Amino acid sequence: MTETILANATLILPGEVIRGALRMADGRITAIDQGGAVPPGAVDCGGDLVMPGLIELHTDNLERHIQPRPRVHWPHQAAILAHDGELAGTGITTVFDALRVGSVVSDGKANYGEYARALANEILELRAMGALKISHYLHLRAEVCSETLVAEMAKFGPRDRIGIVSLMDHTPGERQFRDLSKLKEYVCGKHGLSDEGFADHVASQRALRDRLGALHEATAVAEARRYGAVLASHDDTTAGQVAVSAGHGAHFAEFPTTAEAASACRDHGILVMMGAPNLIRGGSHSGNVAAAELAEAGLLDILSSDYVPSSLLSAALLLGDLWDDMARGIATVTQAPAEATGLGDRGRLQHGMRADVIRVARIGGGAALRGAWVQGRRVA
Repeated sequence: MTETILANATLILPGEVIRGALRMADGRITAIDQGGAVPPGAVDCGGDLVMPGLIELHTDNLERHIQPRPRVHWPHQAAILAHDGELAGTGITTVFDALRVGSVVSDGKANYGEYARALANEILELRAMGALKISHYLHLRAEVCSETLVAEMAKFGPRDRIGIVSLMDHTPGERQFRDLSKLKEYVCGKHGLSDEGFADHVASQRALRDRLGALHEATAVAEARRYGAVLASHDDTTAGQVAVSAGHGAHFAEFPTTAEAASACRDHGILVMMGAPNLIRGGSHSGNVAAAELAEAGLLDILSSDYVPSSLLSAALLLGDLWDDMARGIATVTQAPAEATGLGDRGRLQHGMRADVIRVARIGGGAALRGAWVQGRRVA
């Protein structure tokens, strides 16, 4: 049994920060010792932060590797391995890979096809081969405003490591894109639509929601139960929408777009997750509520890197500084996401927990990863 000791470290424990040493062996945390001593054979961290590995619940990063440019498709195995390595290098040791389910195949230029089942197979196969550095689960993004959701979700089951199903409603003029000018900028930029093409897209998406929305919502909720997955809402905007999410049994809310929705989540016992890029940039790129506003109001529980993996660590440290409570800030990317998804074996530096651990050096207001271990094995 090989032991790794990270000594003379600033340990981020649940609810407190101490100077001490952390011992790992056989994939588990075996001891936490207080004080600045450096035992023989230990790594002298020189006061660096040592904390649980980061847990990412919603990332679009894999899609960026699979399609690095519009209409450029990269080999999936290479893309998955590059994605996995990138996350390890940013301190993420557990990820829920977000895969869209529900496609549109009859909307001209703005259509998009099925890919989730085939890609999930490749992720799970690489995991079974031991080729991945970090722990991977699946997050199915159930597109309510689509044509094929029922058939696509039926292809998954309880053995597929699906940890999260999120209800995604991208109906134009609702939720994330209440401002149609923001949606037009996004869709026309991505698909090259004309003004007329955009108007047709809006009309067809709204018609889909009217025709299939209720069925798709009910299907996603039922399938989440069948998989044994946690249900999440997405882009709730009003207290009424939050009440519906609560009725479905949502555990956490991804990126509520208003302070009203975030406050309603708190009233219903739903955890609030916001994007780390929103916090770092000082606001939402879609014109929605700023993460910092919710943090200052005590309405932010979990952070997600969303589309910038390296933002997760930086944003958690920023929150720790903002709240003057580093243990609380780090908990938004470790303990809170673990508890939200039922992962009771990680997310905290405690005896007997998985040895998913990272070492971080503060550099001014930022940070640099100095090491990452998954079940005690160094991966970065």
